[in-house]
Amino acid sequence: MKGKVVVLMGSERDVEFCREIAKTLKALGVEYEFRVASAHKTPLKVLEILKEYEKERVVYVTVAGRSNALSAFVDANTAKPVIACPPYSDKFAGVDIYSSLRVPSGVGSVVTVEPEGAAIAAAKIFALEDKELAKQVSEYQSAKKGEIEKADKSVKKLK
Repeated sequence: MKGKVVVLMGSERDVEFCREIAKTLKALGVEYEFRVASAHKTPLKVLEILKEYEKERVVYVTVAGRSNALSAFVDANTAKPVIACPPYSDKFAGVDIYSSLRVPSGVGSVVTVEPEGAAIAAAKIFALEDKELAKQVSEYQSAKKGEIEKADKSVKKLK
């Protein structure tokens, strides 16, 4: 088994953003599960969720905006990889990203603001021990490169 990505969102409002992560995980053939818990409002629930997956091969992708305590809180309470993928907020002109970037010592979550990037990063972690998944990631990235080549040929013809 490749493992599972647990997409942990701070509220149900993040579901549509998380569906974008899921779309790429599906394309790569990586199993995932959505969960909701808040580091601020339901910290004990977050800890319960972490305990549920303690014996499984998981990577957490945390999705929380505003003051993103969820990502650092999850990372500080698990030895599993944590990828923070906070949704961009026009309301704060993006400055709320600092709550994902500036975390306490001893916390090692990584941050990407692109849902596709979070999914690829999670898949690459599992691909370290799964040659078939490594091949799928490589093929996915090659297809993306092919899109650029195709676009170049198309644009080159424009006058």
